Parts: sequence; C-alpha cells; structure tokens
Amino acid sequence: MAYELEIKRIYDMPAPTDGRRILVDRLWPRGMKKECAALSEWAKEVTPSPELRKLYHSGEMSFDLFAKAYREELEESADAAAFARRCRSWLQEAPVTLVYANKNTVENHVLVLRQWLLKAMTSCKND
Repeated sequence: MAYELEIKRIYDMPAPTDGRRILVDRLWPRGMKKECAALSEWAKEVTPSPELRKLYHSGEMSFDLFAKAYREELEESADAAAFARRCRSWLQEAPVTLVYANKNTVENHVLVLRQWLLKAMTSCKND
C-alpha cells in the first residue's frame, strides 16, 4: 500500500489529505448536507447488519461481543471482500478515509472495519 487507510468523523471538515472519502454508516448522518460531506461513495454494504447495530446501540451487547459478531459478518460477506480489494487498489493512488457519524471515537464499528480491512487487504494481495 502506498497510502494510509484513515478514519474520520463526517462532521470534521473535509481536507485534501482525506483522499477518497467513503461513508461507512448504514444511515445518513443527522444534520449533514450531502454537498458538505465531500464523499466519493457510500459503502452501506460493509456496515454492521441492522440487527447487530440495534443490539449494540440498545446496550444488549458489549462492544467486545459486537466487534466479534461484526468481524464474523465481514468474513462471511462477498461484498466486504470486494470492498477490501477496491480499497487496496485505491490506496495505490491516494489516501482513503472511512468517515462515520458516531460520537464515540473509542468504541465504534469503524475501528473494527478498519482493522478488518487492513488484514483483508494484506491477505488478498494475490487475488
């Protein structure tokens, strides 16, 4: 990889150093105008399932259990594998920034997704 895979809250100002900005939330962020988001794409296919998201956000599931279940969803998803291949390709050209809306910057799905993508992009080099 020539560039880094970054993460950033969508409410933080877009910057030229963001490169390709990809929204990785299933729901559109509240109060965010599409023209202000400066997105290259919206990758709903790599977000946690609605059921998993609801269990976690309702407090019925710890972050550790959520992260484990989400990683399993990603592992089983052909769309996630394809997204990892696209990310690997994009990172040859420019930075890629995964953007999200969650206020919690310490425990959120984007941290799990980024970690999974880094591993998946390394393992799919021969694809």
